[in-house]
Amino acid sequence: MRRLCMSLVFLQLIGACVSQFPRPCATSEGLRTKECCPLWDGDGSACGALSGRGFCTDVVISDEPHGPQYPHSGIDDRERWPLAFFNRTCRCAGNYGGFNCGECRFGYWGSNCAEYRESVRRNILTMSTAEQQKFISYLNLGKNTINRDYVIATGTRAQMGENGENPMFSEINTYDLFVWMHYYVSRDALLGGPGNVWQDIDFAHESAAFLPWHRVFLLHWENEIRKLTGDFNFTIPYWDWRNSQTCDVCTDALMGGRNSLNPNLISTASVFSSWKVICTQSEEYNSREALCNATGEGPLLRNPGNHDTNRVQRLPNSDDVEFAVGLPEYETGPMDRFANMSFRNVLEGFASPQTGMAVSGQSTLHNALHMFMNGSMSSVQGSANDPIFLLHHAFIDSIYERWLRNHQPPRNSYPRTNAPIGHNDGYYMVPFLPLYRNGDYFLSNKALGYEYAYLLDPGQRFVQEFLNPYLQQAQQIWQWLVGAGILGALIAAIIAVIIVFARRKWKRNQRKKRASSYGERQPLLHSSSEEGSSSYQTTL
Repeated sequence: MRRLCMSLVFLQLIGACVSQFPRPCATSEGLRTKECCPLWDGDGSACGALSGRGFCTDVVISDEPHGPQYPHSGIDDRERWPLAFFNRTCRCAGNYGGFNCGECRFGYWGSNCAEYRESVRRNILTMSTAEQQKFISYLNLGKNTINRDYVIATGTRAQMGENGENPMFSEINTYDLFVWMHYYVSRDALLGGPGNVWQDIDFAHESAAFLPWHRVFLLHWENEIRKLTGDFNFTIPYWDWRNSQTCDVCTDALMGGRNSLNPNLISTASVFSSWKVICTQSEEYNSREALCNATGEGPLLRNPGNHDTNRVQRLPNSDDVEFAVGLPEYETGPMDRFANMSFRNVLEGFASPQTGMAVSGQSTLHNALHMFMNGSMSSVQGSANDPIFLLHHAFIDSIYERWLRNHQPPRNSYPRTNAPIGHNDGYYMVPFLPLYRNGDYFLSNKALGYEYAYLLDPGQRFVQEFLNPYLQQAQQIWQWLVGAGILGALIAAIIAVIIVFARRKWKRNQRKKRASSYGERQPLLHSSSEEGSSSYQTTL
């Protein structure tokens, strides 16, 4: 509890995460001045300064040395992020967040961002049919709605001109915004000349930032869907794939079944069969010295189970997960894909979940799921095209959370120096704006306002996974229930009235019959003192 409280205090200085590039900053003026401090509509001041929400400040980066994996300097826009584009950005105060401090940071709500609320991510296979359909409809809405706040860069900073005279930005839909982000953070470095690239570089994979970066990625995606739909109770579901023999979510009712005519495509009965992928042709981009511009590049591909079985022999099981969670060290040795006995490297899938030793030519745990899908999800740069990516990474994040809770590592357990470029504690995550250091998210999700259903205690889990779905369904049809209740009451009242009148009529008829019988059959004994009493009669 003490560690959680310290984390909450520390996070007062962190705002809600947003992605490059905020529309107000994607201009020639923004590039020339290198300032991204947009006005907040609430008071018309930069970063909401007049209301105490934040202030515009110089970017101070960490100069700690990185590892030898990337030997170049001053070549790639992602080096010393975000200085190639901006050297002044908003820094939000308290619980405020957003690129102009106009929103709340993760876990906080309300006009003053004073209300802490914990959301629960649930297993997609235990959600009601209505909830599953709503999730799929939200995905499709995001795929077909231009994002109102952010745009993407379609060229390098050098291609935009020394003073930003040639800004190269493009609109993009909300879902593809995150596909592009995942591409941009993992793309090859362009060294100059067609096809001249450096491939051993990735700011979100193969080292320490893998788990914190994807945690922020999911939080931001969740936040954007909430803003798009107005459903602020929305959470990303997860797919618990432990011990699965096949793709449990690859059905037409969920993420799309297999196409009967082409096993590499999605069934036409699924909305995902009409989706177009982006950022999947890295070799073409490299040959043109260009960035992905989010143009559609063909249908979503997936053929689960028809993968290279030499590389992935089976899907991960519970024993694999438990072995990983039991490892005490987050990072070891070179802090890359060759690290041994590293929790991060085993979970990411470059090391064996039986021995903890790095293995070449094989994919385990996280990587195994990507390869098993055998399609768009199997290539790092374009993997987020497949919406199963979200379900998979939500579960990976839950395993990360289990490790954090079990070991409660101090902040200095996260590498400060000599990790591959982009992965040191103090390095700002690429390509997020405002700025977030990797080490800031080396902490429990309790400080970030969310929880996983299967990590709750049994009582809370029953409420979340069994009781709440029924209550939510009842809430959705409450008007029908009220109407049915009123109609039922009216029918019951009518029936009661009919019964009362029928009973009275029956009693009157009985009395008439008895009166008629008294007149025709005289008793042998009759007492005058009991005259008028029909209860005392004797016949012989």
